[in-house]
Amino acid sequence: MRSNFKDKKRIVFKVGTSTITHEETGGLDLVKLEKFVRTLTDLHNRGKDIIVVSSGAIGVGRKSLGLGKKPDTISLKQACAAIGQSRLMTVYQKLFSEYNQYTAQILMTKFTIVDDTSRHNARNTFEELLKLGAIPIVNENDTVATDEIDFGDNDTLSAIVSAVVKADLLVLLSDIDGMYTSDPNKNPDAKFIPYVESISDELVEMAKGPSTSLGTGGMSAKIFAAGIANDAGTDMAIINGEDMENITRLFEGEEIGTVFKAHKTRHFHLKEYLQSRNP
Repeated sequence: MRSNFKDKKRIVFKVGTSTITHEETGGLDLVKLEKFVRTLTDLHNRGKDIIVVSSGAIGVGRKSLGLGKKPDTISLKQACAAIGQSRLMTVYQKLFSEYNQYTAQILMTKFTIVDDTSRHNARNTFEELLKLGAIPIVNENDTVATDEIDFGDNDTLSAIVSAVVKADLLVLLSDIDGMYTSDPNKNPDAKFIPYVESISDELVEMAKGPSTSLGTGGMSAKIFAAGIANDAGTDMAIINGEDMENITRLFEGEEIGTVFKAHKTRHFHLKEYLQSRNP
């Protein structure tokens, strides 16, 4: 299965806040971001459609405002997102432009998905941007939609985007090598899970755990994302984003990360799926 990754045509990458920021300060890790951008541009130059779902807007805004801890009110989160989103996109645009690659910003809300017309328009926008050779960079519109901040995480958003654009592969860049039977930071006997054929109730229980201090999504959110992506017909992989070379290794077929096999559900409909299940 991994040997076929090199042939994937349309790929969604999700990068989390903890992956692209320095743990000590919350500031952007520009060295890591530059490697990420360079690697994605090279994949794009091979003829692949690339979409990025990037966290970090609230974190960047929080850093800009000098806040020592995560904002604890909706209004402050929205203010951080408003400040951070423009700064984050400026960095992305500058880095991608160094490799003569242009980008596009797409901000989505839950309404975009549950409203049939908006979802159709979003799909058409993605298709047109990819046809024009752009790399769309997606985030939730945290500045105006309060329920997305409480409900959402970008693991789930990336799976939703994968379903909307009919992606071949979703890659989640995490701060861990993949999925384990329990938290490897607390349990030295935790066993690594390299491959998941289907998501069982036992797997869901294994994944339950807290979010990080920087991000909002734990392993439980990643399993929920895998459920959406797999049911929509998209393979998913969780790899460690600490080393951006892992992206190249994944597409070379190396045994890294945890891979979740797609099993497209007959008559899958994203709107109905989201209304019937909760993360």
